[in-house]
Amino acid sequence: MDKDTLLTSFGKWVAPINSEIIQDWQNFSTLDRYTKKLSTMVFLLLFVEAQLQKRKGLRSIMREIQADEEFQQAIGINSISAAQLSRKNNKLDPEVLQNILCDLISQLHRLQTPATARVGPVKVIDSTTISLCLNKYKWATFRKTKAGVKLHLRVTFAEPGMVYPDKAVITPAKPADHTQMDVLIDEADATYLMDRGYLDYTKYDDYCVRGIPFVSRLKNNAIIEEVSEFPVLEDSKITRDMKVILGKGNKRMKNALRMIEITGSKGNPVRIITNRFEITAEELGDLYRSRWQIEIFFRWVKQNLKLTCITAQKRMLS
Repeated sequence: MDKDTLLTSFGKWVAPINSEIIQDWQNFSTLDRYTKKLSTMVFLLLFVEAQLQKRKGLRSIMREIQADEEFQQAIGINSISAAQLSRKNNKLDPEVLQNILCDLISQLHRLQTPATARVGPVKVIDSTTISLCLNKYKWATFRKTKAGVKLHLRVTFAEPGMVYPDKAVITPAKPADHTQMDVLIDEADATYLMDRGYLDYTKYDDYCVRGIPFVSRLKNNAIIEEVSEFPVLEDSKITRDMKVILGKGNKRMKNALRMIEITGSKGNPVRIITNRFEITAEELGDLYRSRWQIEIFFRWVKQNLKLTCITAQKRMLS
């Protein structure tokens, strides 16, 4: 981006995008070899603006360029056709966008302040299903009447009200959430928060051995062997704090976990397990409640991003 672009209001939104990543791809491939005006950077700026303004399609982007002189000056072109935008979209390698996203995430990592120093960095994992029209997307058959894909997402929880995507995997909608645990839980640099869909005693044992902290919720029918019990504060929302071993027979865990029990919003007991014994039960309860941040993020994605064009997603699944 040139200095004129950065001086505009829109330029301040896109200033963190590292243009050197695109330049490296241009040098490595034929990405923009015969391009006269719709360079990859211009294309990226157009679609960022389109998402921010919730534009409905390529023709809407085309009309906005023609009508807004300030925007023309910011991106360096005064007209473009919907056909040109479509061709560029089909040719662009998704890996370019992935590299840009990873760079933005690295910038956020450097700026973030953990919510509490004792708890440290926190990453939340969960999935959401995106429904599709069965007649149009037969390759993504989900149920008899609809198709769908599942977005498995890991977000970094920096502080209350602030989360950002850290890693994403797109699969058909049918596979269970726990099938993606190896992909999403891969480093010991943070505490991973997850719900009951990621219950796997073998992997829990592995995380204990590898020193990967995690917090999850137990299913109601889980078999629990109590090892010892810790005291709880009288005025605490925590009803029990225990050291336990989960499972029985061949599925019995080798490592003990910590389990706290709290009362849910409907008066039902909620049991939370972790391999973190050094934080307080109250901190553990607050930590699990912060898992709701990813649900808020999913809602924002579905309400604000246009997810009707999934050509890149289809390529990932094939």
